[in-house]
Amino acid sequence: MKDQIKKLRSYLLLWSTQSLSALGSGMTSYALVLWLYEYSGSALKTALLTVCSYAPYVIMSIFAGALSDKWNKKRTMLLCDLFAAMTTVAAFILIKADALLPWHLYVINALNGLMNTVQQPASEVASTQLIPKEYYQKTSGLRSFSQSLNSLLTPVLATVLFTFGGVSAVMVTDLITFAAAFLVLLLFIPIPEPEGSDKKKEPLLASAKAGLKWLKGCPVVLKLIFFLSGINLIASAYNAALPAMVLSKAASGEKTLGTVNFFAGAAALAGSLIASLSPAPKNRVRAICLALFFSMSTENFMLSFSNSPVIWCIGAVCGWLFIPYMGANLDVILRSTIPADMQGRVYSCRNTLQFFTIPVGYLSGGILIDKVFEPFMSGRAEGSTLVALFGSGKGSGAALLFAVLGFAGVAVCTVFSLLLRKEKV
Repeated sequence: MKDQIKKLRSYLLLWSTQSLSALGSGMTSYALVLWLYEYSGSALKTALLTVCSYAPYVIMSIFAGALSDKWNKKRTMLLCDLFAAMTTVAAFILIKADALLPWHLYVINALNGLMNTVQQPASEVASTQLIPKEYYQKTSGLRSFSQSLNSLLTPVLATVLFTFGGVSAVMVTDLITFAAAFLVLLLFIPIPEPEGSDKKKEPLLASAKAGLKWLKGCPVVLKLIFFLSGINLIASAYNAALPAMVLSKAASGEKTLGTVNFFAGAAALAGSLIASLSPAPKNRVRAICLALFFSMSTENFMLSFSNSPVIWCIGAVCGWLFIPYMGANLDVILRSTIPADMQGRVYSCRNTLQFFTIPVGYLSGGILIDKVFEPFMSGRAEGSTLVALFGSGKGSGAALLFAVLGFAGVAVCTVFSLLLRKEKV
């Protein structure tokens, strides 16, 4: 055990402090969603926060990976983190001056998304450089654990701080966690650069094309990426619909939303332990397909057809329990398949192809709720079948959307399970 800790010392430092910083950032994002929904009452305006975060991330990722492969990884991470902290400071000043408006948040989120575009592939390569190959499965489980723990703690801590101190209290906490992670990375974590590559001399466009070419030559990874892009489309529409339904239907909307997210985080935390402790499956591709099918075929329907917060919480558990297990197996496939000196470029191409559906899903979810499903349900008679299934009043349109998303998720999982049935990794 001591030998393992010694080998992973630098990675464990990076993982723990960056996870702490991610918790602070997550709390700020969560608090801003609460603030904006209270300010506007619009699912679309709230969803635009995430759209603005992901749009530059998706558009620029394919080039950011090429830059990441050329630049020093540690320096890149530090500069991106510093810039993100400056945007939080800007939002804090606007809050204290009582001058914060939705468009300010859209600009800030777009800038943060741009920084994350460059930082994320640099961080992935840095992790690969710090982790011995035999520990890929365990460290993937650790990453899932921290992400799940953050999902568990974010709504609870953000709601408490938001209730007693407002958005500014959440932002101060975010800046404290940033400072801790920044100083540890700056002073205590050496990150070696990948060896054996002349990529620094390669033109930017050619470097980006190299990532796409590698993906084209690895069909199993490419199919998994497109599979996840379909799932991300559905999941992001779900994320746009969840606050709109829970905040509208529940008597204590903010507390109930926090509770549902808490159970989702608890399930993901348990799932990360499953991922860490489970032996390697015989077929990682099949494990990914089964985990996603279970998630897509349960949670959306439970949210859709029930007005009970208890059922919503059970649905959240079903939806998130096996997601860390899926993520850990995908992470192992990517790290063990992609050469280290290509990872920045390939991960960035992966980001563009896999995550471009997230802003589309959030935007579509917001538009469908505000412009289609809510108006449609408001025109239904009290005794109609749709009202019996999805309820009446504000939030019933979001419930109807959850049913549509449930059927779409099952269809996507079925199609790609068939396409991937012969793949063995």
